[in-house]
Amino acid sequence: MKVRNLGGGRGIALLALLLVTTVFAWLGVIQSVRVMQMPQMEALSGAATLAFTLEWGVMMTAMMLPSAAPMILLYGMASRRPGMSSERVIPPEVFAITYVVLWLLTGVPVYLASVGIGEIAARSMAFAAATPYAIAGTLFLPGLYQLSPAKHACLRQCEAPVDFLVRRWRTGYAASLHLAATHAAYCIGCCWALMLLLVVAGAMSLPWVLAIALLVFAEKVLPGGERTARITGAILIAAGLAVVVRPDLAGVLPPHGLH
Repeated sequence: MKVRNLGGGRGIALLALLLVTTVFAWLGVIQSVRVMQMPQMEALSGAATLAFTLEWGVMMTAMMLPSAAPMILLYGMASRRPGMSSERVIPPEVFAITYVVLWLLTGVPVYLASVGIGEIAARSMAFAAATPYAIAGTLFLPGLYQLSPAKHACLRQCEAPVDFLVRRWRTGYAASLHLAATHAAYCIGCCWALMLLLVVAGAMSLPWVLAIALLVFAEKVLPGGERTARITGAILIAAGLAVVVRPDLAGVLPPHGLH
């Protein structure tokens, strides 16, 4: 997107805000991945939930904001177009914050599920012995989702922000807030399975965080996103089959998550 098409000084300021936020989020990720662990059963508390959720929100912002930026910038341009002064819509900054809030909230079920898995693993030797097959399942599930109609339906909404705005634009604060939440929900629908892979297999390992962030960006912003999703799905399914055949391959994953 060329600078002259961003809607003047306010558009450039919005772009700068998104860039600065992304940079600071990545700096936060680099700091937190050194100490951020998936919670164990004894860690279930309000303070631990809040701490994990905030760290998760920072990580999600770093990974997802670049791919959401085209939609946010387009919304900013549309909200400032001639004749919009009489129409009440949320500012583009609030539009962007809506994404961040929903991404942050996804950390709550991640935390609770991780605590539950930790409790089961501590109480069941059979579960611990089946860990490689659980890892294989977490490769299969994202792989299958990458090939599913639901994935591609969400991805199409993320790939075509102009069409999304044209079809769904409504005036009013509530309507524009709903617009932001709806697109953020499609964003989560597009990427939740990859985040599951990150949590269970990569579990806050910086190389995995970077790899998933690049994959999300390639799917949603670069040409051929659906092809990228299908290729990724095939690779994940093949990796899951490999772990089933050779359970020792599960050891090559970072020693967090289900390990």
